[in-house]
Amino acid sequence: MTDIQTAPKTGSGADVAAGVAQYFTPVLHELVALAVNGKQAHWHVRGVNFIAVHELLDDVVAHAQEWADEVAERVVALGLPIDGRLATIASKSGAVNPKLGFQGYEDTIADVVAQIDIATEKLNEAIEGLDELDPASQDVAIEIRRGIDKDRWFLAAHVAKK
Repeated sequence: MTDIQTAPKTGSGADVAAGVAQYFTPVLHELVALAVNGKQAHWHVRGVNFIAVHELLDDVVAHAQEWADEVAERVVALGLPIDGRLATIASKSGAVNPKLGFQGYEDTIADVVAQIDIATEKLNEAIEGLDELDPASQDVAIEIRRGIDKDRWFLAAHVAKK
């Protein structure tokens, strides 16, 4: 009889789980920060592109929430807890605290793109670090990277000069 309380027997042991947690915890922190700050931006964006940016920010927030859930669940599936509490996010994320109050769409986009770039940096570290450690977890990071690149592109296109 197998012990159902242990991590899955997919070639992952305690060292693999700890390594995945090492790379995915900062990714989780940045994705949660992106979701929270993206919603703040969504509520306060102003300007001629208001409705398009307002609605696009809802998509960015929803994606960040989905991806945060995915990385957290991967760590937990490997048998370790993960800390996604807001106090932890606030102390560990590299996110710049967004401006309070209403803001023009160009500044809003610049703030959210900067947040995306921080998350992308953490994803890149995870992709590189998980290459030989755990290809299944690396696949998760690669898929999130593809999606976040697309969100960044959609936002940046609103302020592109050409």
